[in-house]
Amino acid sequence: MEIQTFPSEIVFFDLETTVPNKTGQHFHILEFGAIIVCPRKLEELESFTTLIQPKDISVVSLRSSRSDGITRAKVRDAPSFEDVAEKIYGLLHGRIWAGHNIRRFDCVRIKEAFAEIGKAAPEPSGIIDSLGLLSDKFGKRAGNMKMASLAAYFGLGVQKHRSLDDVRMNLEVLKHCATVLFLESTLPNQLEGQWQSSSKIMTRSRSNKQIAPRAMPYSKGGSLGMMTQNVKNLLSKAQGNQALQNLIKHSHSLLR
Repeated sequence: MEIQTFPSEIVFFDLETTVPNKTGQHFHILEFGAIIVCPRKLEELESFTTLIQPKDISVVSLRSSRSDGITRAKVRDAPSFEDVAEKIYGLLHGRIWAGHNIRRFDCVRIKEAFAEIGKAAPEPSGIIDSLGLLSDKFGKRAGNMKMASLAAYFGLGVQKHRSLDDVRMNLEVLKHCATVLFLESTLPNQLEGQWQSSSKIMTRSRSNKQIAPRAMPYSKGGSLGMMTQNVKNLLSKAQGNQALQNLIKHSHSLLR
């Protein structure tokens, strides 16, 4: 009997850092969050998150513009990166790394942080950067393709900018995009233009301080079924045939 094999586990991870406001300043990691995901079922197997105290705590703001943001008081008693480096290494090394814009940001920051403490950085067996992947496959239908815009597009709520919440949101966004792309590839003629949003999506940014209007609380799991039901309702109005209903059920089962 042939034994079916699957790729190594995927680790979605995210960093929250300081933002340099002067030339020559460095990014300082303030929080690390990760979930290990089974590539066969896209289920979360393990999670880890920790605040991190930078060597110079004065680089952390006293206040945060977000209600649950990271402040100097929150990281004052947190472990240093060196204290949690072994745990982070164990989570990342040899696994497939996944995240939003991780190639240009998170991967670089991880290598810098390990270099600063004189230890070898973890190495991935592969990288899935959802920013590049979705920009190529999903297009600009969700706006600027930031995680906040993608989450608002699918009704997943407002991005919290906390590591563990963001990686879970990242996984849900990928599931939703995969469902749409699967249906489009199967019925391209019938579904052309069906997924475009009729309303503008506003997201919080440093420049305009706008907030996404679809501010529904995000919770882990459960949202894929709701989204698929919405897709089912939309397509039922357009087609109303049993074969299409079976296709939607099949796409849902693939991504549960």
